[in-house]
Amino acid sequence: MCGLAGAVGHLDATLIAAVQRAAAAQVHRGPDDEGFWQSASPGRDGVLLAFRRLAIVDLSADGHQPMVDARTGNVLVFNGEIYNFRELRAELAALGHAFRSQSDTEVLLTAYAEWGTDALRRLRGMFGFALWDARARRLVLARDRIGIKPLFHCTIERPHGRTLLFASELRALLATGLVARRLSRAAIGSYVWNGFVAGPQTIIDGVGVLPAGTFATWAEADGRLKEQRYWQLPAARPAADGIDRLRHELHTAVQQHLNADVPVGMFLSGGIDSSAITNLAARTVAPHRRLRTFTIGFDETTYDEAPHAERVAMAIGTEHTTVRLTQRRFTDQLDTALRSIDQPTFDGINSWFVSRAVRDVGITVALSGAGGDELFGGYHSFRDVPRVARLGRRTRRVPERVLRLVSNGIAAFAGGRRRAVGPQSRWGKLADALAARGDLVGVYQVCHALFTTAFSRRLLADDGDTELRCGLPRRRFAELAAMVDGTSALHAVSLLEMANFVGERLVRDIDAASMAASLETRVPLLDHVVVEAAAGVADHGRFAPLGRKMLLRELALTGLRRDLFDRPKAGFVLPIELWVRRALAAEVGRTLCDRARCEAVGLDVGATAALWNAWSAGVRGLYWSRVWAIYVLLWWAREHRVSL
Repeated sequence: MCGLAGAVGHLDATLIAAVQRAAAAQVHRGPDDEGFWQSASPGRDGVLLAFRRLAIVDLSADGHQPMVDARTGNVLVFNGEIYNFRELRAELAALGHAFRSQSDTEVLLTAYAEWGTDALRRLRGMFGFALWDARARRLVLARDRIGIKPLFHCTIERPHGRTLLFASELRALLATGLVARRLSRAAIGSYVWNGFVAGPQTIIDGVGVLPAGTFATWAEADGRLKEQRYWQLPAARPAADGIDRLRHELHTAVQQHLNADVPVGMFLSGGIDSSAITNLAARTVAPHRRLRTFTIGFDETTYDEAPHAERVAMAIGTEHTTVRLTQRRFTDQLDTALRSIDQPTFDGINSWFVSRAVRDVGITVALSGAGGDELFGGYHSFRDVPRVARLGRRTRRVPERVLRLVSNGIAAFAGGRRRAVGPQSRWGKLADALAARGDLVGVYQVCHALFTTAFSRRLLADDGDTELRCGLPRRRFAELAAMVDGTSALHAVSLLEMANFVGERLVRDIDAASMAASLETRVPLLDHVVVEAAAGVADHGRFAPLGRKMLLRELALTGLRRDLFDRPKAGFVLPIELWVRRALAAEVGRTLCDRARCEAVGLDVGATAALWNAWSAGVRGLYWSRVWAIYVLLWWAREHRVSL
């Protein structure tokens, strides 16, 4: 797990210094080593590659990057892990290739020499890399199938022509000094809808993110980046042996994700997903290896899942640590936590606090249970989205004006007396959901939206959603609609959760937050072969009963008492709502009522102030995440000196 940066264009002192600044801005991603390579002397067109290394596999100098293939002249900078690199190494050795290191980086470099971009289909892992193909005179950028590892890029015009910049973090591109600190108006609209910016755009105008499961090439001949998808989320293909295959791939994934030459720990919340990964690791894969597990506990008992995690850890037999996070520590470290965010997001800092705690005790790699809810139907969305979509189809003939009148009446009843800001809950968004007329992607997006469309328009001083449909770039909306067309409702929701929530927010937040603490977080349930295997299980075996994740329990919680997990579902949530009301009210309220800061990002200060006042007054159906999302956006924009 590392950080890369680079450029293709006219090599001069300005560009060289810019790439070096981008690499230095990512020192947290790679505190163990650094490297720099350029293809030509200054004054000529060429390639620059820079790297920051967090040593995980082959800690010796043989793993140094940028890594050069002496036979082909190809050069690689690679962020991530190839979990099946040993199998690929054996296959390549049988074809006559020799290796000087024990690193997965050299295996990837050699695999490209043998198979070209077809090598991507053989990789099992998480990665974002840049490879200079010396003979073809082209740069190849690639990203893993799920999008666990990020890769940002932008094209700028300079005096000597077009230049491509790329890096593992958006902020690294800002650090070059060559990228305008200008917000994208459409991205602001996407953020207000989602609480994050849906790709392939980013919050910064002109900067894009390479989509998951995609590679891109930049050839000197035309100077343009051309993308090509090599993998998509799988269609449902139920098979008679689907459960057996899933069991096998789960075991394989956990075994591969434990491989490292540094200490490995486990995030253990006490819920089904993290317990499943920990139990597989401890009982099935590494029975002779005492695992270390970590959870965060709070003084606020309503939010404190630590006792559950401690009981699970005792049952599995791990060496467990509970880190207490108090309100005082949260407020003292909040600015540092917010600085871990690469793009604004209303979540994210949860991961930073637990990552920092794990890294502080000497752990370099941690496994997470992320992905279980999305693969096995753990969310309310698996019930609610199909239900609302069916209702929307049945009421298609009802005029939208009538639908909204009735729905708004229900929302007003649910939210109490009429207020300046009505409920922004799913009841409050019922009119928007029915207006989607049964379109599954539209209903999904409305159900997950932070605000009603009416209040979103109030927030956006200049309506920024003309390039969007339901908070997504229109092309992305069409891609998702084609992906779920013809599939079952439950598998369709799973695909949308994987594509949007996981691909655009969850893994992005995990990567930025954990790497800010110089910790590599691995997610075995999001191994692409596990995802494909889950699609091979029929809906009734995979999802029923909804919300219980019984299949995952049966496959991965063997030997543990059922009563350890028979309790209401609770995610890992910090008591931010309480802390904002108690200790941060003045700061958050002042920020949301600051006209200059709101105008800088295109928000109407009257609407943000009304939002703050309504939440402070305890309006029903108005959750803390709505206020927090706006605060984070305003904080991030000021911290990074960006505006419209």
